[in-house]
Amino acid sequence: MSPVKASQTARERARAELTREIKEEARRQLAEVGGNGLSLRAVARELGMVSSALYRYFPSRDDLLTALIIDAYDAVGKAAEDAVAVETIAGRQWAAACHAIRAWALAHPHEYALIYGSPVPGYRAPEATIGPASRVPLALVSVLSGARGNGTPGAPDGELASQAAALAAALAASGAPDAPAVPADLLVRAVIAWTQLFGMVSWELFGQFVGSFEPADALFDHAVAQMAAFVGLG
Repeated sequence: MSPVKASQTARERARAELTREIKEEARRQLAEVGGNGLSLRAVARELGMVSSALYRYFPSRDDLLTALIIDAYDAVGKAAEDAVAVETIAGRQWAAACHAIRAWALAHPHEYALIYGSPVPGYRAPEATIGPASRVPLALVSVLSGARGNGTPGAPDGELASQAAALAAALAASGAPDAPAVPADLLVRAVIAWTQLFGMVSWELFGQFVGSFEPADALFDHAVAQMAAFVGLG
């Protein structure tokens, strides 16, 4: 290996390591001030850097937020994908994905809040976040190939049918080629179950079950089974 190439590799490693440290410090600050309070100057100060040096890695606060958001979506998406891959029966895949998502959220509450909580005022997520954000729904939709729907009660029509078709097309473009073959009523049920899943996780994380269903393990287990039946996996 030539000295020049070796030097470039060393610089790349150093840059990757410092980028990791910047994001770690930013995640620590998320726990204290949230996404809206995140400051490049504060991150630089805690790392012993001058702000101008940090700007070479993340030109703005929004760039840093985007990096954290992508990392969070990728992490929860991988958790769901890995859980699905372990199981071979569709109903178990669904349950495993739901439990993996909840476990990740409980272990990373501030990152969960960044991507599924209140939007950060003034921040607009760029197109680069779409792929990572699609990983969880794609993992759940991949399980639906094993679904056995119980008829089509309340099959969507009109605007809802059009929206379901558009969603199927978008999912196919994002990496779920079988999505258009999923019946519209089943896809709508999956979206309802998806929102219920994240609603329950959010209620637990944000303390809404305190004094009632706490801990929420039994309620979550029951809800996951109900959701599986609702989407035809029960």
